[in-house]
Amino acid sequence: MTETSARAPRRPRTRRPRRRTMVLGAAGLALLALSPFLVVQGVGRAHVAAPDDVPTSDAVVVLGAGLRPDGSPSTYLRRRLDAAADLHARGVAPVILVSGDAHDDYDEPASMRAWLLDRGVPDDAILLDREGYDTHATCTRAVDEFGFADAVVVTQGYHLPRALFSCRVAGLDAVGVGVSAASVEPWKAVLYRVREVPAAVKALLDAVVR
Repeated sequence: MTETSARAPRRPRTRRPRRRTMVLGAAGLALLALSPFLVVQGVGRAHVAAPDDVPTSDAVVVLGAGLRPDGSPSTYLRRRLDAAADLHARGVAPVILVSGDAHDDYDEPASMRAWLLDRGVPDDAILLDREGYDTHATCTRAVDEFGFADAVVVTQGYHLPRALFSCRVAGLDAVGVGVSAASVEPWKAVLYRVREVPAAVKALLDAVVR
């Protein structure tokens, strides 16, 4: 018997999971899922401005953020409106466009207008958009219905990059000012930020099909 024939047969190698391949694959899928968010954030953040360093514009645009049961603006919306009133008082823009949903007894723009009037903004400096059902609608209508070429967008900081992305792809030369997103219910603040990930996908789709 030769030396070769005397050797014991080799056992088939068991395939072990390749941890590195799995990790890389998972990372690739995560990156793919987050890519719309990263694109939207990248475009939007490039146009965020400090409140004291915003250029003069055609308008200050305030996006709706819900009403309280009594019909007054929510806490988040009040912060947006207060910032808009300050920008108008400083001469940043001649008008404030308040944009939100309006149906039946629910009228965001009317409530926003009342809040601004109480803060000294003249009535003829307030424009109402009652069809601003979402960020994309507000931005496209600011261009198509109101004819603005540029604007200062006011919203919470976590929402601002997406709002600026939507406005700029709609043809509005927009910069943005962020206001506080602090909440007495911290879980809501976390939820709003997490919601920006799927919302970025919608923003990209809206930009494509517009």
